[in-house]
Amino acid sequence: MFDTMTFTKILGAVCGALLIFLMGNWAAETLYHVGASGHGDEEGHQMGYVIETGATESAEAEEAEVDVAALIAAADAGKGEKVFSKCKACHKLDDGANGTGPHLFGVVNRAVDSVAGFGYSGALEAVAEVWDYEHLFGFLENPKKYAPGTKMGFAGLKKPEDRANLIAYLETIK
Repeated sequence: MFDTMTFTKILGAVCGALLIFLMGNWAAETLYHVGASGHGDEEGHQMGYVIETGATESAEAEEAEVDVAALIAAADAGKGEKVFSKCKACHKLDDGANGTGPHLFGVVNRAVDSVAGFGYSGALEAVAEVWDYEHLFGFLENPKKYAPGTKMGFAGLKKPEDRANLIAYLETIK
């Protein structure tokens, strides 16, 4: 059934197909290259033109306009309890009962990294000393960006109202 010539033909067909695939890949990479070369991303190169859309300015202005104190004053602790459902997989509200994360009993205005028996990363101490409204609000938006190196794997709460409601709810847990 399989003699030497048949095996040689099969091996030649596989090698030929591989050669065609590699040459096609090389040709496509040459035609549709999207790397830094020739696009102004390398040192010493500049782009020919820049289209200003103003999108970054409006995003920065939007972030700067958030008044944390006003949001906390208008926050609803009942809605914050619903938002806490995203947190309770890792955090507990009982004093002294840690989960994957430290317990959140009395977390508002508590010293950072102060729960006994929990192994903190130390990244939070570089950002804040006390969990006041401003620090909680910023941390809950994007923990990894706010405190680089933190162990908290949660992506964050994008809506300022959700963060304010959650802080209002956590403030009731004492």
